[in-house]
Amino acid sequence: MKPDIRAVLFDLDGTLADTLADLANATNWALQQVGCPPCPVDSYRYKVGDGAREMCERALPADRRGELTDQVLQLMRQYYDEHCFDLTRLYPGIAGLVSALTERRLKLAVLSNKPDEFTKRVIAHYFKPSPFAAVRGQLPNVPLKPDPTAALQIAQELGILPAHWLYLGDTNTDMHTARAAGMHPIGVLWGFRDRAELLDSGAEHIVAKPRDVLDLL
Repeated sequence: MKPDIRAVLFDLDGTLADTLADLANATNWALQQVGCPPCPVDSYRYKVGDGAREMCERALPADRRGELTDQVLQLMRQYYDEHCFDLTRLYPGIAGLVSALTERRLKLAVLSNKPDEFTKRVIAHYFKPSPFAAVRGQLPNVPLKPDPTAALQIAQELGILPAHWLYLGDTNTDMHTARAAGMHPIGVLWGFRDRAELLDSGAEHIVAKPRDVLDLL
């Protein structure tokens, strides 16, 4: 595939940054505050990706979901606000990839189901100055991924048709979003999910390390 690519849209958690331990620790702390058992950190690979509320819902025991979701979500955000950089790191090779894409004068953007304030805060912390023309997280009245609304809004704002975008993500949610938006879904293997899930959900290509993205251009 050698499409006319002019822009790259990145997912955040599991694609740009390994946020798993901090998200798990924040949610587990919240669970313990309401008398529920914590979940293994690795199990959060399949709890994250569809927004903070859904993550908290998945972490709760089945018989406490709904009843405690809002409380756990509030507590999780409180803890995460103070600890979101404890263990989070950019994945190896991400800084180099972003630099190489910038040198090629591609437009870069970030779209996450993480709340918008946390999305912007994480990007500002790890990218100085930010190379991204748009950074977008969960916003009121905008549906979460895999709904393509936010992705299409970013494409429109930057004046680049969806067909000219690569969309990099690590989950089925990302692949479905890219396909629904008319972008090129690229699955990354360094994140939270596996090759089979990415292919089954429509990835056009799978990349094993960040530099592999450059071979698609």
